[in-house]
Amino acid sequence: MEDVCEGKDFNFAKQEEKILEMWEAMNAFHTQLKKTEGKPEYIFYDGPPFATGLPHYGHILAGTIKDIVTRYQTATGHHVTRRFGWDCHGLPVEFEIDTKLGIKSRDEVLAMGIDKYNEECRSIVMRYSQEWEKIVCRVGRWIDFQNDYKTLDPQYMESVWWVFEQLWEKNLIYKGFKVMPYSTGCKTPLSNFEAGLNYKDVSDPAIVVSFPLKEDMDGGALLAWTTTPWTLPSNLALCVNANFDYAKVRSKTTGAVYILAVSRLSQLPAKKVKPDVSNGPVSKSKDSGTKTGGKQKDIHEEKLGVALDTNSYELLGTFKGSVLVGK
Repeated sequence: MEDVCEGKDFNFAKQEEKILEMWEAMNAFHTQLKKTEGKPEYIFYDGPPFATGLPHYGHILAGTIKDIVTRYQTATGHHVTRRFGWDCHGLPVEFEIDTKLGIKSRDEVLAMGIDKYNEECRSIVMRYSQEWEKIVCRVGRWIDFQNDYKTLDPQYMESVWWVFEQLWEKNLIYKGFKVMPYSTGCKTPLSNFEAGLNYKDVSDPAIVVSFPLKEDMDGGALLAWTTTPWTLPSNLALCVNANFDYAKVRSKTTGAVYILAVSRLSQLPAKKVKPDVSNGPVSKSKDSGTKTGGKQKDIHEEKLGVALDTNSYELLGTFKGSVLVGK
């Protein structure tokens, strides 16, 4: 190998290519395996990636760490058998085939025929294998792609069942409970990635619920926003932040008194004013905002840092959340 260039003439990418060419010319990986035959075994089967996707940063990072482990074991006198593997777990493969063929239900799979459906799945399992080998070798990792293993192979499945049997005979299998994503349609647990495949941003209906305070002189009620009102009966308390600023306002529509964070005042729904307010009369003076709502809103916004619709609400006061603790 020619001398390494230094200084401004050095190019990392070209130097890497030269090293890879040298390794390939001398068949470095397999030559190393042959030279270490007879030494203590260190067996490393790669934790397999899904065979239906291309490698990304996470794969390369984990693969680099694995390569360090196997090189260290070789350097410390071991014969390191290292095989690449492919996770052919059904759901990711089936998802791609369903998308490709426009399949929406199990009945469509049965109409197509299980054997034909399985064959479609097998046809795409290894479609990215060459890209994987190219990239893994490009980053300088030494691992055996020729003797790889696939989780779809019957001998692999049998070996897993054999391991399970050994665990069973040693009383290491137990039944427990764990909360996890589950597909009722596919009849299988889901990984976090699979559970998020159909994630969508949607408009979620929400309601604001009032919780009257027993010790409030004005009959005020705390407001809470929620998209899951069915959970409210099991709630035991409302949380307030002792350091936050809260406001008390009276609705000019109903006369009801509400308490909420000052920062949320602008989110109060606007309502038309009625003359007969159930919780006491509301002043029609200029301070009420009926004629000078715009000006009054500016005053509140300057004072509180947030706009208040004074056509719909009257500000009764502001205070720290510490006042609400224990109410």
